Amino acid sequence: MNEQKLTETEIILMEILWKKEKVFMKDILEEYAEPKPASTTIATLLKRMQNKDLVGYKLYGNSREYFPKVKKEDYFQGEMSSMIDRFFNNSVSQFASFFTSNAKLSQKQLKELRDIIDKEITD
Repeated sequence: MNEQKLTETEIILMEILWKKEKVFMKDILEEYAEPKPASTTIATLLKRMQNKDLVGYKLYGNSREYFPKVKKEDYFQGEMSSMIDRFFNNSVSQFASFFTSNAKLSQKQLKELRDIIDKEITD
């Protein structure tokens, strides 16, 4: 996967692309809440994301149909791996310890996490 990071505004746009899979500019604008960004702003974001090799498009006359070039799961897996590497010395156990002690998880949520881990161990 490309190691290019998305900005917060790019993530919002990418969420639309992941949700819709293929969209034209007008479809993207419809997804934004009011006040909607200018189409030129969206075009600039799309161009930046194309340069990062995260978005592609197909031409239909003068219209472009945009699509994500990376799956949401793959992108966020890379983000999580990068975060664990940067903040927890590449130690999943340090991350798990920090997460479980600082996330204010209920006993039920902790048991659900344990069940998920147990399932991964036995599969």
